[in-house]
Amino acid sequence: MAGILAWFWNERFWLPHNVTWADLKNTEEATFPQAEDLYLALPLAFCVLMVRLVFERFIAKPCAIALNIQASGPQIAKPNAILEKVFTAITKHPDEKRLEGLSKQLDWNVRSIQRWFRQRRNQEKPSTLTRFCESMWKFSFSLYIFTYGVRFLKKTPWLWNTRNCWYNYPYQPLTPDLHYYYMVELSLYWSLMFSQFTDIKRKDFGAMFLHHLLSIFLLSFSYVNNMARVGTLILCLHDSADALLEAAKMANYAKFQKICDLLFIVFGMVFITTRLCIFPLWVLNTTLFESWEIVGPYPSWWFFNLLLLLVQGLNCFWSYLIIKIACKAISRGKAGKWNPLHVSKDDRSDIESSSDEEDAEPPGKTPHTTTTTNGTSGTNGYLLTGPCSVDE
Repeated sequence: MAGILAWFWNERFWLPHNVTWADLKNTEEATFPQAEDLYLALPLAFCVLMVRLVFERFIAKPCAIALNIQASGPQIAKPNAILEKVFTAITKHPDEKRLEGLSKQLDWNVRSIQRWFRQRRNQEKPSTLTRFCESMWKFSFSLYIFTYGVRFLKKTPWLWNTRNCWYNYPYQPLTPDLHYYYMVELSLYWSLMFSQFTDIKRKDFGAMFLHHLLSIFLLSFSYVNNMARVGTLILCLHDSADALLEAAKMANYAKFQKICDLLFIVFGMVFITTRLCIFPLWVLNTTLFESWEIVGPYPSWWFFNLLLLLVQGLNCFWSYLIIKIACKAISRGKAGKWNPLHVSKDDRSDIESSSDEEDAEPPGKTPHTTTTTNGTSGTNGYLLTGPCSVDE
């Protein structure tokens, strides 16, 4: 174990030439980041989850009820042992052949069986109130941490001149404000890692999981080798659009459609500007070129920039989805089929609309002619998932 630890903490990987871990030990004159500080993030993540439960129960839920957001879920399918067995053990979306077999077995018409499966699928979807509470929590936390980051950074020299991220590196003291900023952000991403398995399911689960994992690794990595100054720039920049997205979701759930549309437009502009323009031209420029000039490359420098390039890849992926949604909405608006800001389905959503395909008519033997809708009127689809990383 001692050999493994010695290999892992090899100074020639982590630190610039002629710098040792002993040089970065805390003294009475200066405090530097220490690897053991990262253990604090795990109990803090648990505290964040507990605060979230209290917030959603006693603050978000009353706000949702005041906005007339319904707490009831979709209509419950009529109990049927045979259909339930097929649903749970075989498939949630039966094909025509299986539908015909079930129709003969139960003496139901095919349309009634299709309706039962729609209602049964909808039972597993979260209610609008649940989604509103989740979005309100993410909005509140995102707004708080972004505001804190702006207030902290405007007092720092490296916000106005990024070369200050590398002057006298790595002998840059760790201030209490910077330590607090890092620990809160790290605890947030740990909490998102845990809660992602219980939150609303979305198609981009894998991408979000990778994003949270990369964020935790990047935060931990930059803290240990004291690249925290440039790390704060990355955090604040990526937090800038998160609150806007969650605010748009909340407006959508409350059926404030014009506000929802406006917030989504602003979110898209901020997201694409910060992730595709400012991040590469400002942050990647200083981590790749200014640091090379002032400090020079070393192994962990290469690894740090590789992580940032992976983050930029995710930024491009989400920007593509936002642009795709906008183009689809505009094209429908030109065709006169839809409001230009309204689309019916989010390319990233999976089980977002609680009223999706909901049908009130119980199964029976009489053929039905009632058509069903997907329940995603207006922007109810495209705003319900977001690249928030920390939630984006």
